[in-house]
Amino acid sequence: MTMNSYMPEGRQIYTTENRRWLSTPLTLTEAKSKGVILEATALMCDAEHNLIVDLNCMKGIIKREEGAVGIKEGRVRDIALISRVGKPVCFTVEQIKTDPSGKFYAELSRKHAQERCIKEHLSLKKAGTVIDAKITHLESFGAFCDVGCGIISLLPIDAISVSRISHPRDRFSVGEDIKAVIKTIDAENRITLSHKELLGTWEENAAAFCEGQTVTGIVRSVENYGIFVELSPNLAGLAEPKTGVQAGMRASVYIKSIIPEKMKVKLIIIDTFEGDEITPLKYYFNGDEIDYWRYSPEDSQKSIYTDFLNQ
Repeated sequence: MTMNSYMPEGRQIYTTENRRWLSTPLTLTEAKSKGVILEATALMCDAEHNLIVDLNCMKGIIKREEGAVGIKEGRVRDIALISRVGKPVCFTVEQIKTDPSGKFYAELSRKHAQERCIKEHLSLKKAGTVIDAKITHLESFGAFCDVGCGIISLLPIDAISVSRISHPRDRFSVGEDIKAVIKTIDAENRITLSHKELLGTWEENAAAFCEGQTVTGIVRSVENYGIFVELSPNLAGLAEPKTGVQAGMRASVYIKSIIPEKMKVKLIIIDTFEGDEITPLKYYFNGDEIDYWRYSPEDSQKSIYTDFLNQ
């Protein structure tokens, strides 16, 4: 088995190897004997909440209780199955049978794929481990992410970036592939994520700018004493008050000064204009694990950090 079986759903569905396993009843039988985790599209969810899956060479059925870890026990709601219609699902092949008309069909289990992902992948991780994730849906309090085989974890809004946002949709879109850091893992292997530690320190972000430049940013909040403008996901500056400016607007700003010891970037707003573009993410950290991350400069009057070893 050479496929990376524990990626978020959708990463493997169009790979050559996945297509090969699904090409004939013979290769599907071989995948069953080897325990390969495969992916295919869920065509529908029937009245009993069984998922019907397109296997190319035959129909597949994921019975409701095999649809996800926790469904049978009631810990996971059936919306977790209904929401997969039209999307890739992972599974193991449990049985290949024939229906009354003599056509082959396969009984599949998404739950078994998830159980293996937890046991052989996620349970071996620790706080500070960097993993792949996919945004599945967004709520005001955070982003829900697939961290492997459709297993969902929460990325709280305050852990998305240092620059404050009003809603996770200001930073992410549904279906987006991201990197994330495991913040906590509880006794039942439930994971909480963080993200801001991958987006660079204050100094790394500030190094992209210099005094005297005029650049574009996004207005994140308007206060009585000034206007916060995001220059990058982990860097915001404070502009002088100006009438007619609202959160969400894009702005051209003149960089008046950059003060590392105070972690301040002073700005002057030149102009504002409408725009709903999401600022592209740039990951400054490309390693596998983070034990300790310090956002603030060493000589800063304020210390901002994350200690993953002592959560």
